[in-house]
Amino acid sequence: HLGDPDLVLDGIVGISGRGPLRPAAADIVDAITAPIVAVDTPSGVDPDTGAVDGPAVSATVTVAFGALKPVHALASPRCGRVELVDIGLELPESRLIAAEAAEVGAIWPVPGPDDDKYSQGVVGVSAGSAKYPGAAVLCAGAAVAATSGMVRYAGSASAEVLAHRPEVVAAPSVAEAGRVQAWVVGPGGGTGTEAAETLRAILATDLPVLVDADGLTVLARNPDLVRGRAAPTLLTPHAGEFARLTGARPEPDRVAAVRTLAAEWGVHVLLKGHVTLIARPDGRVFVNDAGGSWASTAGAGDVLSGTIGALLSSGMPVDLAAAAGARAHALAANLAASGGTPGEGLQAASAAPVSASAILASLHDAVRLLRTYMPES
Repeated sequence: HLGDPDLVLDGIVGISGRGPLRPAAADIVDAITAPIVAVDTPSGVDPDTGAVDGPAVSATVTVAFGALKPVHALASPRCGRVELVDIGLELPESRLIAAEAAEVGAIWPVPGPDDDKYSQGVVGVSAGSAKYPGAAVLCAGAAVAATSGMVRYAGSASAEVLAHRPEVVAAPSVAEAGRVQAWVVGPGGGTGTEAAETLRAILATDLPVLVDADGLTVLARNPDLVRGRAAPTLLTPHAGEFARLTGARPEPDRVAAVRTLAAEWGVHVLLKGHVTLIARPDGRVFVNDAGGSWASTAGAGDVLSGTIGALLSSGMPVDLAAAAGARAHALAANLAASGGTPGEGLQAASAAPVSASAILASLHDAVRLLRTYMPES
């Protein structure tokens, strides 16, 4: 008998607990209407993977003792607001890292007094096709918005790209694009012979390369194009594309899955989702909680690729470029959904669904907001 509590503490299992709630506990939890404060982790949620395979607690607040655990990042909707209580533990360095907004703002490239369009980074974008010109528009547009450098577009959607972004320098092919410092390849580019040759040519360079969308489908048939590649390579699959690359979906242990792919292929991997994971070949993983699912819309991945590609061309290390780009992209989606309301944590009731174009339009504001979090020097 529950009575009529104002608050409920969830201590059914601790951080060593695994599996869903048993029927008796599940019935009790299902009857609770008061806010729930979870002790260390919501019961029924795997503390290491965040996976839920049956009845589980959804907490309003989770109090984490001593250290944040993987569940707090990987299953944030189940945890609610997380409060960390220091109990004096001496902990080893974590291999699962969440970048703070101030850290992202501090590393975002902005022009200095001696910079010009070339010194800030020139990114090449090979995206879009006659069938999917929008992918080129979104990807190149995001690259323009992300930094103050230069964007070179190579492909068959030049007319559409220039109609939306006249500052882009367009060419019909990669060979004619001119010098760049990083490449983005794949979004909307097709999966046929020509697309495969374009991917092969770009991966043959000694430049950082981001491979997305159709490029990943081509790569799944030709994995040796990136295995052992000396230059930095970033793959940006969603769960379905991840399955094409590996033969299995990444769930339930997404962290282990993304680490394995990064290590076996010798690449960086960004696994998209409500919680985005960025794995380095050495096993270190960045995690970004989007704070919402507003970026779950067609074309949003093209915006993410262009954003990260611009950061790569500025000389930013691959893992930081991916983590910073994912954070800005998620914030742009939240801002677009809320009509431009500042802040990263948005309640569903205060927002409305958005399109990829709206996310792109909010990218400038997202970067500006991230930079406002920077501490004064």
